[in-house]
Amino acid sequence: MSFNAKILIYVIAGLLIVAASLVGRYLWLAQTSASPPSGTPEPVTIAASTGYAGTCAIFTAAEKGYFASEGILLTIQPHTSGKSTLDATLRGEANLATVGDVPVMFAAVSGLPVTVVATIFKAEKDYGIVGRKDSGIAAPESLKGKRIGVTLRTGGHFVLATFLNRQKLSANEVTMLNLKPEELSAALLQGRIDAAATWEPFLGSLLAQLGDNGVLFSGEGLYDGVFNLAGAREYVSSHPETIKKILRAVVRGAKLCKDAPDDARAITARAMKTDATKLKAFWPSYRFDVTLDQSLLLALEDETRWAIKNKLTERTESINYLNHVYLDGLEAISPAAVTIIH
Repeated sequence: MSFNAKILIYVIAGLLIVAASLVGRYLWLAQTSASPPSGTPEPVTIAASTGYAGTCAIFTAAEKGYFASEGILLTIQPHTSGKSTLDATLRGEANLATVGDVPVMFAAVSGLPVTVVATIFKAEKDYGIVGRKDSGIAAPESLKGKRIGVTLRTGGHFVLATFLNRQKLSANEVTMLNLKPEELSAALLQGRIDAAATWEPFLGSLLAQLGDNGVLFSGEGLYDGVFNLAGAREYVSSHPETIKKILRAVVRGAKLCKDAPDDARAITARAMKTDATKLKAFWPSYRFDVTLDQSLLLALEDETRWAIKNKLTERTESINYLNHVYLDGLEAISPAAVTIIH
């Protein structure tokens, strides 16, 4: 055999060894890497506040296919308030809800089996009160004796009560009218109420509609809006793998809300049926983190004391909110995000 023939044989043998190594590496990666789920997708319905930017992680995860990649066939059930989403979920009309902490508190003190799976959003400037100047509202103290529209048992209710307390006013010194968020505009414009306590985007819309006749009192510093993913205890505890899949998708959605704000705002604006530019001013103050933080329990306990003091519940003492938080799901996929002491 000639020298050149031997060299050719060695080269071919070397290439075969490299090819075999690459094939083995590919097969190993295929076995250890996450693969798309097979079989029929699992249907999940999330009752969501579709008019609120706090739902961004759900909107983006749905549009980008993150739920689908986890084997979840998602249906978003539209609502205008977290109270409405939670009510629907506890009635069995949805599997999970996007909801603030105040409705969670009221459900828990009423003995309902509400369970928080994760906090998905926090905001500091989303709540406030819009008043009519021609109703004599010019300064916070001028709310005394006025008719104020508010969605009771929501963050808007808590902010209004806290704001009045700061002005040395009691809830009895105003007339609170229980209205759905979408009912506030007509009531305020028609003069059936003098002011409205609510959250964005309703807050900005009301102020714009009133024009020069409107005045805004911000709830900044009074309440950090906390938006959660919650469900009925039986569903959550009996679907541990489903909860993990949902949380993995939501974590990816929240990351996009943070890291790609233009893209996320466009997706969120489409879901909210609004203009993305209206969301831009508030976006830097939004915190799109999927967590279970000790501050959630502290807020729920503080809100419970408020509810008891104002006789908004028949309870006379607080409850153990650890019984209303599901830790296993988020601990399994992102243990560092769970800082609740347990």
